Amino acid sequence: MFYYVSGTVAHLEPNLAVIDCGGVGYACRTTNQTLSHLKAGEKGKLYTHLYVREELFELYGFASENELNCFRLLIGVSGVGPKAALSILSAATPESLAMSIITGDEKALTVAQGIGKKIAQRIILELKDKLAKGQISPGGESYGGTGVTVIPENKGSEAAAALAVLGYSTGEIGVALKGIDLEALTLEEIIRQALKKMVKS
Repeated sequence: MFYYVSGTVAHLEPNLAVIDCGGVGYACRTTNQTLSHLKAGEKGKLYTHLYVREELFELYGFASENELNCFRLLIGVSGVGPKAALSILSAATPESLAMSIITGDEKALTVAQGIGKKIAQRIILELKDKLAKGQISPGGESYGGTGVTVIPENKGSEAAAALAVLGYSTGEIGVALKGIDLEALTLEEIIRQALKKMVKS
């Protein structure tokens, strides 16, 4: 329904940003990462997700599409709701979250407030293989938007698919994979090195 909201940052508080768009204030639940990019009284733009459950009707906003993509991936895990997803993304960037999932680092996930070992294990279990094989996208469609699950033919394509799931563009992925030994390294190591290059860029 809403792709993004853009306007003046009218109000900020923990896990909440209000963006004034033409005299209408949109209250967006958000993360510490996004709040660090906003300043009251200045222009702000948040990519949004409308969460509707029974009588619950809430708008979630993020400073980057990568963070929004990760939020959607997380709430797709059984037992992980928006509050838990915000907690995780407040403690980790999209890149570090992806690395934690790919490498099975549950301790990195339990750093987030309210996230216990069982939830961390479930997140890794449900998302690790899907990320590594690029079988899902944040919008609930298959990689490539074709409506058909795509299983790439080689490690380079699989790594590219995993990075695409996180919202990176074809150009960004090409730059990140350049110079990495795709034949010698494991898929996890390829993705890990590419993500490290993304963080540095």
